[in-house]
Amino acid sequence: QVQLVESGGGLVQAGGSLRLSCAASGSIFSIGAMDWYRQAPGKQRELVAHITSGGSTNYADSMKGRFTISRDNAKNTGYLQMNSLKPEDTAVYYCAAEVATMRGIIADYWGKGTLVTVSS
Repeated sequence: QVQLVESGGGLVQAGGSLRLSCAASGSIFSIGAMDWYRQAPGKQRELVAHITSGGSTNYADSMKGRFTISRDNAKNTGYLQMNSLKPEDTAVYYCAAEVATMRGIIADYWGKGTLVTVSS
């Protein structure tokens, strides 16, 4: 089995920063693309940022210049550095990853999310 666990969420004032982590564990052979999504109350889940296994990145327009996605392949961990946070960034943040297991199964896995609350 594979588990993704997010951490680093919390309460921060507008203009502040947070760094989220996503640690993958279990029967992992390799990890492909990793993504961060978020879901605000009453809204649909949206893609925040994407990083390939080689480190290429993409961001949603509203996050460009404020958020940075990265990964440490040796630690099977992804990160989302969030700067200049705004109240509208308040949401549950989820990580997702394409994982190849030791059994040769390739599937998408999701974490349970971490809550980010930005106060005005």
